[in-house]
Amino acid sequence: MSKAEQNRVNQQYAGQKAWLKWGPYLTERQWGTVREDYSPGGNAWDYTTHDTARSKVFRWGEEGIAGISDDQQVLCVGLALWNGKDAILKERLFGLNNGEGNHGEDVKELYYYLDNTPMHTYMQMLYKYPHSAFPYARLVEENAKRSRQEPEFELMDTGIFDEDKYFDVFISYAKNDVDDLLINYTIFNRSNEDAGLHILPQLWYRNNWNLNGEIAKPAISSIGQDKLLLHSEKHGKLYCYTDGKPEFLFTDNETNNERLYQSANASDFVKDGINDY
Repeated sequence: MSKAEQNRVNQQYAGQKAWLKWGPYLTERQWGTVREDYSPGGNAWDYTTHDTARSKVFRWGEEGIAGISDDQQVLCVGLALWNGKDAILKERLFGLNNGEGNHGEDVKELYYYLDNTPMHTYMQMLYKYPHSAFPYARLVEENAKRSRQEPEFELMDTGIFDEDKYFDVFISYAKNDVDDLLINYTIFNRSNEDAGLHILPQLWYRNNWNLNGEIAKPAISSIGQDKLLLHSEKHGKLYCYTDGKPEFLFTDNETNNERLYQSANASDFVKDGINDY
C-alpha cells in the first residue's frame, strides 16, 4: 500500500474523511435473488427475472455493470452498452436463476476485476462484450438440457468469442477527493473487422420516494452541453462533467406497469424508456 493510501485509511477510521462513502457497492445482479422477492408465496428466484428487471423498480437495491454507488446506495453509476444487434441494452449481468441452471444459480458473462485499493481510490474492471447478439435464449435452453452430472454450458461454449469478435471494455474509477471521482471508459475492438458500439454511462437514484412517501424525489438535469446537476435530500447538489458533447437521455426510475402488468403507468417516463429509445 502506498503512503498516500495509508494516510487515507487513517483518515477514514479516525473519522476525519469519509473515503469509503463511494465504492463498488452497486449490486451486479439484484434480479433473481431473495433480495427482491415480494411475492405472496415466497417465489424468490422467479419473482424478478432478467427480462423484467429493466422495467421493474427495485425496492432494496440496484444493479449495474462495473457500477459504483454511495454507501447507502442512493445515487448509482453504471455502464450500459449496445452493439446494435442485441434486442436490449446490456445494462446488467445475465445468468440463470436457481431453477434454470443444472448447477443452480449462475452468471453467464465474461468479466474480470483488475484492481482496487482499500479506500476504493482506484478501481478497474474488464468486461468482454461480443459483436454478435448476446445468446440469452441459447444459454437457458442448453443448460436446461443438462443434468447435474454434466458440465455447465458457458458463454465461451456458444462460440460467440470465436475469431476475437468482441470488445474489451475497461471501466476505471479514480478518487481525487471524497466526492470528486473520475470515471474513464476505454474500449478495444479485438477483431480485425470494424464494429460499432454505443457507450451509455448511466446515473440514477434508487427509488426511495415511492417506498415511504417521505423522501422528496431527486432530480438530474442538464445545465450545459457537458454538465449535469444532480440534487437529492441525501447528498444535496452534485455535478457531473463529461468529455465531448454527448447526447443526454432522461427518464424516471419508475416501473413500466403497461409492459409488466397491462395497467396504466404513473408516468410516461419509465425505467426502460432509454432501452426502448
